[in-house]
Amino acid sequence: MSGETRLREEICLLARSLFDRGLTHGSTGNISARTPDGGLLVSPTGSSFGRLDPARLSRFDAGGTLVGGDKPTKEMPLHTAFYDTRGTAGAVVHLHSCHAVALSMMPDVDADNFLPPLTPYGLMKLGKVKLLPFFLPGDPAMGEAVRGLAGRRSAVMLANHGPVVAGKDVEAACTAIEELEDTARLAMLTRGHGPRMLSEAEVQRVVTAFDVEWDT
Repeated sequence: MSGETRLREEICLLARSLFDRGLTHGSTGNISARTPDGGLLVSPTGSSFGRLDPARLSRFDAGGTLVGGDKPTKEMPLHTAFYDTRGTAGAVVHLHSCHAVALSMMPDVDADNFLPPLTPYGLMKLGKVKLLPFFLPGDPAMGEAVRGLAGRRSAVMLANHGPVVAGKDVEAACTAIEELEDTARLAMLTRGHGPRMLSEAEVQRVVTAFDVEWDT
């Protein structure tokens, strides 16, 4: 089995896992990954994470030209913005996960550091998550907003829409976006109950011990 064939299978397997656990629904969400030759495999527009076909993934060459598969997701500007600004990005995942979207609607969230410091794992997997404003789905301005961060964030939250995470590979990106949704779920479950969050000193200990990319 070639490296690209394995990657196609992995994309579809992980996407199905996210779908089966309700982390995205219907035909929402999109996923992409770098191929061994520097191209991209991308989920097609209007496709369901629960039924992706490895053979029909959109295939781009290293120059960004669509060379095979179905028409790609309309959120390509988001994906290419991460690849162009973060040299470590090997995969990008975008979901419409419920708790993260709910948290993005709350009026008092910190736009520069969207996730509250409830556990060390959100910090370790994501660093600071930037909350971006609302954009129409498919608006190229979403990609420009990501480019405006100049590669300083591995994850953003699109207000009233969903999270987007870049990782070194497709498994890392999926693991990180799961952590984002789980932290958002904890934040919503504990909202109004005055949970004890990690102190600033504890946050810094995590950042130092695990070499977290912590944009200040």
